[in-house]
Order: sequence, then structure tokens, then C-alpha cells
Amino acid sequence: MAVYKILKIAPHNPALVKLLSKKLGISELLACLLVNRGIKDAESAEIFLESKVEGLLDPGSFSDMAKAVALVRKSAENKEKVLIFGDYDVDGITSVALIKTVFKGMGIDHLHYIPHRVKEGYGLNKNIFHIVKQSGARLIVTADCGINNSEEIKELRRLNTEVIITDHHEQLAHGPLQASATINPKAKNSGYKYRDLAGVGVAFKFCQAISGKKLLHELDLVCMGTIADVVPLTGENRIIVKEGLRLIPGTKRPGLKALMDTSRLKTNKISTTSVSYIIGPRINASGRIDTAETALRLLLTDNAAEAKKLAEVIEQNNRLRQKIEGKILVEANMIIESEINFKDHKVIVIAREGWHHGVLGIVASKLVDKFYRPVVIISLGDELCKGSGRSIKNFHLFDMLTLCSEHLKEFGGHKHAAGLVIKRDQVENFKNKLNRLAKEKLKIEDFLPVLEVDAEVSLAQLTEKAVLELKKLEPFGADNPEPLLYAKNLALKSEPQVLARDTLKFWVSDGNVTCEAIGFGKAGLKDSLIAAKSFDLAFSPKIDDWNNDNRLVLEIEEIFFK
Repeated sequence: MAVYKILKIAPHNPALVKLLSKKLGISELLACLLVNRGIKDAESAEIFLESKVEGLLDPGSFSDMAKAVALVRKSAENKEKVLIFGDYDVDGITSVALIKTVFKGMGIDHLHYIPHRVKEGYGLNKNIFHIVKQSGARLIVTADCGINNSEEIKELRRLNTEVIITDHHEQLAHGPLQASATINPKAKNSGYKYRDLAGVGVAFKFCQAISGKKLLHELDLVCMGTIADVVPLTGENRIIVKEGLRLIPGTKRPGLKALMDTSRLKTNKISTTSVSYIIGPRINASGRIDTAETALRLLLTDNAAEAKKLAEVIEQNNRLRQKIEGKILVEANMIIESEINFKDHKVIVIAREGWHHGVLGIVASKLVDKFYRPVVIISLGDELCKGSGRSIKNFHLFDMLTLCSEHLKEFGGHKHAAGLVIKRDQVENFKNKLNRLAKEKLKIEDFLPVLEVDAEVSLAQLTEKAVLELKKLEPFGADNPEPLLYAKNLALKSEPQVLARDTLKFWVSDGNVTCEAIGFGKAGLKDSLIAAKSFDLAFSPKIDDWNNDNRLVLEIEEIFFK
């Protein structure tokens, strides 16, 4: 099934662009990209570009933070044990690592528990009562979970156990949460002005408040969880990630150093991409394939020898994860080919026995990329089945699952990603209901991904100075994508070369300027490119500094043939 993209070039506001360019002393190209990111005045532009740590908000502005701090201090004074209950993904693991580090520094007696992804699933579960009884903990602090565990929290409170929720997920439409304190920027009446913190961002605010310190040296941890959870890189998240990326190359954590060594990551070029595609997946592989404890120990160890051994285990887990994921992806594509009618099935819902729960989300993401429609992939069990879903821009998956809740035993997540537990005899009913909702909510054009371009340019505008200046927009990520530009009526100026991994390399000209272009995975377009009289390119401009010979390279996103 071929997926065609709708080209959407951002509207141009020349007056505002010229104003920002003049006031800030920046190129009109950079000013244009700032405007496209919703910036309307010089002050906001300056704050965005600088993203200073002074811009971090006061953790005390959470309405329940004073209660949370008082509860932790009371436990510390009474020498009572505190239980940290976390999640098994990067966001959850870094949250637990951060809270444990701060508790240890404060001399707070504590232990932690991270549920097994396959055996227990996400969030507080019935095991919590046994853990509390066995440990004698009088206070529980959740990390990246808990906001939708109202029944478990109610029972814990009945048993005289205090519960502090630190979470960032959307709250289901049930009654008021009976936690002792709720620290979640998405919770009703949270009091916090920035809504999009990751779970580790919320944990960071909690730790700042209980310690009374800024804890800026911990931002390498906070940065990793923030990037891996794909939250918007705006506001505070932008500050956290910008500062955290600066710290990672010189990190004092033996585990992070070992992880970068085993993955052969060049520490002089750490970016959001490095975390998203190299560091993050390896930390995640621990919880997907085995236990998240391995990754947690890696982040917490002070011993270089232990760090090396743990990093090697995680590298092996990551390779196994890739193998399992590849097998499921092949099987999923076969099922889609034989069972899915794209005219009737607006949402791809597929299920099979034996699929590993730990990689379903990754497979669902790849299927969304391929078919551009919502995907829910389910591993069938004897009675209970576990699934993971990913969605497209105009289909709010969490809201849709809420409307299908009569068919689900458990579910949770976000607009674009969710997990669920369903009885086997309800899978078909769920599939039908979700597709009925999609038919009502989605239009034909919703199934066409939009290629959002920042600006149409001439190649002459892409001077070395102008392109290097675009780095001021970093770090790139959700809601702050890498600049994507558009050049029209280009001509081929060299025989296209096919390089490793289906990479296509050639030279182009707009009649005035000639420069190099490279397209990863575009080798199949070689013949079309040679045959075309002219073509348009959507691309990201880069300066290649190989051998200190700076030259412009157009990194191709799409080629549009005439």
C-alpha cells in the first residue's frame, strides 16, 4: 500500500520575519522558522533561542507539592521506609534512578519496585499490597505512573499507607484521586503552568522541592527520559534537554559511559537523535526483553567494571529485541496483507498468539509509518490479552479507547500511544467498535500524512552562515522539528550514485547555485531522477565538515517529480 504525502508549506509572514531579523540580528531564514514555531515577538524568540536554566519554573507551584514535601520529611524524621514504585520504560527508569539518587543523598531509607512488563504490566497492581506489608513502607512515591490506579490507592490509604503520585499521564474520567498528594501537570487544579513535562520531568520537580536544591547536575538523566518519551520539546522540556545534552558527553555516571562505549556512540556529537535511536532503545530493551532492573542498576552504579558488564548485557538484550521485533513485523505484515481491507478497516487491529508483549509498541509504530493509519497490535493469551497501539495525527487514541472501554479490562496512554488489556472474547467487538469510531471521526484526507515544510527557498539563501545559524533552534524533537525547506525547479547535475543502505547521492542546481544532495533510502528513485527534466526537493540543509571542508548538503526528505 503506497502512502502519498500532502505538501503543506507554512504561510509566510514577511513583516514579522523582518522585524525579528532586525531586532535579534539573525537571518530572515531563522526568523521565518521561529515564526513557524508560533513565536510572535522578539522577547519570546530570545527566550526560545537561549533556553536558560533560569527559565525553569518553581516546583512549589504544584498545588500539592507542599503536602508531598511534608510527607517525605515526616518519613525521614520518623526513619520510616519509603517505597518508590516506577515504570519499566526509559522515562520510568530514569525517574526511579533520579528519586533514589536524591533520597540516598538525603539519607532517606527507601526501596524501589519496578513491575515486570510482561508478567505484571503497567502501573500499581495487586502485588503492591504484599510489597508494602513485607517492606513495612509507610509512604509510597510513584514515578511515571499511578494517576489511574484509583482502586489500589484507595485500598492503600485504607491500610494507612500514604501515597504521593508523581506522573504525567492523562487522568481517566473517574472520581477524585484519593492520593495523599498528586504531582501531575495534567491533573485537575495542578497549579502548574507547563503541562507537557515527561514523567522524569515531574520527578525532577519533586526532587527539587524535597531537597531544596536545583539539581542541575541531574539533568543528563532527566534529559534522556524526556527525549525517549517523545514529549514536546518546548518550554521547560526544551531547557531540560538542551542542558542535559550538554552534560551527557562528560557524564560522571559510569553506567552511561559504558552504554555509550558498547554502542560506539561518539560523545562529541550527542543529540536528541543519539538518545532517541541509540541510548533510549538500549535502556528500553532491558525492560522489554528481561527486567528493567538491569538498566536501573546501570544508571545507578558507581563501579566501572560492573557498569561494563551491565552495558554488555543490555547490548545483548537490544540485539535480541531487534530480532524478535523483526519476526513479529514480518508476521504482522502477512496478516495485514491477508485480512485487512483498507476500504473498511480505518484502524488496523491485528492479533496473534505468541507475540512478545515487550516489542508490540515498536512494531505498531513501524506499521503506522508504513500504512499511515492507527494500529493496535494484540498478543493473544488464553483469556487475557495484551496490546499496544499507535496513532496518526487526527485520531486521539486515548480518547477513542475511552469510548471503547466496555470491551477493555485496562488501558492507558496518550493521544498517539496507548497500551491495553482485553479479554480474548472481546477482541473482535473491540476491533469493530474502534473502526466504527474511526469512520465517524476521520476524513479521507486524514489518511494522508502531511509533509510540513517551513519555507520555500532558493539555494543561494543557504549560505554556510545561515545554515549554521539554524543550529540555534536545537534541540529538535516533538513540536520543534528539524527545519524542512523546499526548493523548486531543480535540475540534476551529476550521475546519481547508489551508496550503502539504499542511499542516493547526486548534485543539483537551481540555475544559479549547485550543491550536493543525499537521500537515505531513496535508491529506488534513481531512474526517475535521471528521467526527470526537473524536480522539487523537500530537505534539511546541513553543513558537512568532513576534513574541515565545510560544504552544503541537502538531506532529502522527499523528491517531487514534474
